[in-house]
Amino acid sequence: MALCGAAAAAPAQVQAAAAAAVKAHHHHQHSHHLQQQLDIEPDRPIGYGAFGVVWSVTDPRDGKRVALKKMPNVFQNLVSCKRVFRELKMLCFFKHDNVLSALDILQPPHIDYFEEIYVVTELMQSDLHKIIVSPQPLSSDHVKVFLYQILRGLKYLHSAGILHRDIKPGNLLVNSNCVLKICDFGLARVEELDESRHMTQEVVTQYYRAPEILMGSRHYSNAIDIWSVGCIFAELLGRRILFQAQSPIQQLDLITDLLGTPSLEAMRTACEGARAHILRGPHKQPSLPVLYTLSSQATHEAVHLLCRMLVFDPSKRISAKDALAHPYLDEGRLRYHTCMCKCCYTTSSGRVYTSDFEPVTNPKFDDGFEKNLTSVRQVKEIIHQFILEQQKGNRVPLCINPQSAAFKSFISSTVAQPSEMPPSPLVWE
Repeated sequence: MALCGAAAAAPAQVQAAAAAAVKAHHHHQHSHHLQQQLDIEPDRPIGYGAFGVVWSVTDPRDGKRVALKKMPNVFQNLVSCKRVFRELKMLCFFKHDNVLSALDILQPPHIDYFEEIYVVTELMQSDLHKIIVSPQPLSSDHVKVFLYQILRGLKYLHSAGILHRDIKPGNLLVNSNCVLKICDFGLARVEELDESRHMTQEVVTQYYRAPEILMGSRHYSNAIDIWSVGCIFAELLGRRILFQAQSPIQQLDLITDLLGTPSLEAMRTACEGARAHILRGPHKQPSLPVLYTLSSQATHEAVHLLCRMLVFDPSKRISAKDALAHPYLDEGRLRYHTCMCKCCYTTSSGRVYTSDFEPVTNPKFDDGFEKNLTSVRQVKEIIHQFILEQQKGNRVPLCINPQSAAFKSFISSTVAQPSEMPPSPLVWE
């Protein structure tokens, strides 16, 4: 067991906690078959991201399998500190069934030895990337219920004023009954309402990157997430990446091959070099009817919604809220709320439906705390205190169990290497 109950315990007590975890772990095996398979697994790595490593472990308090995200090297510099604190605050803020949130944060050591953070979240069996590349058939019902949940989670995030900035199939976790949760908020930020303030372009994996980012726009909105969802929708239909380019310039060329040459108005926020590149090339007509060839599931309704997401001009792109009102998603909504959601329930006299199928959050997520963060030491102290406050009144705190078989491997696991990261944005001449 990588986890054990935290206390100022002697080694014997720590061993007892680990032994108790093994007992709880075996007792739990009699549940559902898939859960049974999960529970007899040893602790193991299940994912490496830009800013963290995720392991599947057992919670010794109840024997359940959970995901443990390690955020290493948190306090290298002020930018890194702020980003991690923002992600941590977001994970504790989220309360939505289609958005991954923190179940717990491990007890931090004394502040002098505090270098990494461990967050416990729900364990999901797979992700949309693995499902898309698998030989498993995907029915139109699958596509609709997946797309419905992506947009339901995104409507919630956008209502909180949050841009995810890395929506891609690998960041959409799926469990055995097709419930989907958006994860990995390492690149997420609060929307910037002041258009004169520059925003980083080093966001979104290239295949899912919106044209305004590819064209060097200094400011963008939550419409970048909707573009990514459109790319994923097409990928669910066709079982292949829609715009699979080798470079950002080629990425932009593939987009204009489909959408046609954009108007000057649609390119108003682009940098001069990107605009010149488009205007230098031949004028292209839109070829949107090719979307019908993605698969037999690319019906008129499906392609109509897809075309509302894949709009070059971000101000004309459909919102998550309006996309959810599209008739294509009626069946996905019905299926989700009939047998998958936690917000509706069944009684002896039938199904009782919630009054709000796609809830938003109020108030928005407040990132005002970032303005006063001025030094690594200060942020370290604030994060340390924040974690301790999160644990007040909760269950027995958890810590890493150094006597676990997986301990050495887990402690030394690192984040994704530069070669595994999304390529940097193009610097237009």
